[in-house]
Amino acid sequence: MFEDGRVPELPEVEVVRGGVAEYVAGRRLAGVEVLHPRAVRGHPPGPEDFASVLAGRVVEDVSRRGKYLWLSLGDVGGGEEVSGAGQAVLAHLGMSGQLLVQPSGAVDEKHLRVRFRFADDGPELRFVDQRTFGGLSLAELVPSTGLAVPDSIGHIAADPLEPSFDREAVVRLVRSRRTGIKRALLDQNLISGIGNIYADEALWRARLHWAHPTAELDEGRAHALLDSVVEVLGEALVAGGTSFDSLYVNVNGRSGYFSRSLSVYGRAGSPCPRCGTAIRRDAFTNRSSYSCPSCQPVPPEPHW
Repeated sequence: MFEDGRVPELPEVEVVRGGVAEYVAGRRLAGVEVLHPRAVRGHPPGPEDFASVLAGRVVEDVSRRGKYLWLSLGDVGGGEEVSGAGQAVLAHLGMSGQLLVQPSGAVDEKHLRVRFRFADDGPELRFVDQRTFGGLSLAELVPSTGLAVPDSIGHIAADPLEPSFDREAVVRLVRSRRTGIKRALLDQNLISGIGNIYADEALWRARLHWAHPTAELDEGRAHALLDSVVEVLGEALVAGGTSFDSLYVNVNGRSGYFSRSLSVYGRAGSPCPRCGTAIRRDAFTNRSSYSCPSCQPVPPEPHW
């Protein structure tokens, strides 16, 4: 399991999204097989209805916002639009969910939960989930900032890699809060896609302690922090994400290697790459925060 029960963050989900899009966009579903009902527990009518609604639909595109990805669905065939054509299959990977592309007829994975077969008899898309904390559901697409998103995640904010990300508005919102800066970074209603790893790495790059009060963060440092967020997310994306074990892989079953580039996360007691001070681990909610005591000094009590 990922340290602290880690859920894949924006870079990992974007890597998976890109791989899924490469293999399934534009293809028509021949059938869907639900092998474990918990995998579609977010679809109240049940597994049979889930499979029935998807049969014959075209996967038009694969999109992502934050830690969620979805397959936008087209018509059933014959050029006739159907009620609910503005629908999508919404996927959340949880702690161990995987979307894998496998040749038709390949041996089933031990924890295979849902199989998507296509009309061209080409590679299948498989949802594999050891812990079954992730899941798939059907959702209606609704307009959002720069993107049509599933209605169930309409409240999720744009992420820092989206063209529609409004940096000035985010800075204002963050500075209006009375909380610690890491809590703000992890608030998916403010900024989506950032989790424990990339928050710690961005804060280290920006030389900010995780408890720094948002209300006492000036505009310059807020923008510098967002620069660090974008930088670390971009580097992680190029590296294929961060893998601590076999539970996070791309669609071809390969792990990401950004863990080799981590400066503070998971490195308690190791020297800071910038100043050599031993990295500190602090308890943070039900997880951990890693920081350099020298580069990221503990802030004074906030003046609230």
